[in-house]
Amino acid sequence: MSQVSVVDHPVVAHHLTLLRDERTRPSEFRAAVRRLAMLIGVYATADLKTRSVSIQTPITETEGACLDVSISIVPILRAGLGMVDPLLDLLPDASVWHLGLYRNEETAEPVGYYDKLPCNGASDVALVLDPMLATGGSIDLVVRRLQEWGVRDIRVLSIIASQVGIDRVARDFPDVKLHVGVIDPSLNEQSYIVPGLGDAGDRIFDTPQSS
Repeated sequence: MSQVSVVDHPVVAHHLTLLRDERTRPSEFRAAVRRLAMLIGVYATADLKTRSVSIQTPITETEGACLDVSISIVPILRAGLGMVDPLLDLLPDASVWHLGLYRNEETAEPVGYYDKLPCNGASDVALVLDPMLATGGSIDLVVRRLQEWGVRDIRVLSIIASQVGIDRVARDFPDVKLHVGVIDPSLNEQSYIVPGLGDAGDRIFDTPQSS
């Protein structure tokens, strides 16, 4: 079973409500996405490996800790871009690689169109960013690509996930860690999360809503 963690926190609930509200303006929507990505990111990185270091403060010498893993941030284009900056604030030395997918509106399945992963030198940890985990199809493609690259520790960060998507990832990738803000119960006929928030990419970038 995949390791699923729901960030149950009143501040998360507050910003999720702003995201769901159809009256929320694009600027407010983007700000809420950034805040939620930061909050989820803190929880998702709580067990990263560190090493001890000796440092000199203005007062005395003391022991500290530094991250001891290489980290890649992998946003799923395009909606995942809205989550990148807050993760870089937390992890400024992380590299950023892009995987582009779009949704086939007839089949609701993801179609890959862009792949910017190096052919070697896989990171120790990959943080996959996608605001919405709906059917799980996009995550399926991305996780398989990262595994081919050689990443052993893959963590998916989503703001809203469907139970269907969670179940699919859990079945296919029992070692993948999932960190989400909330799990919604179902998908509609168009495979949009219910109650969800609509199309995250359209709302982040203020483009016409998909029909």
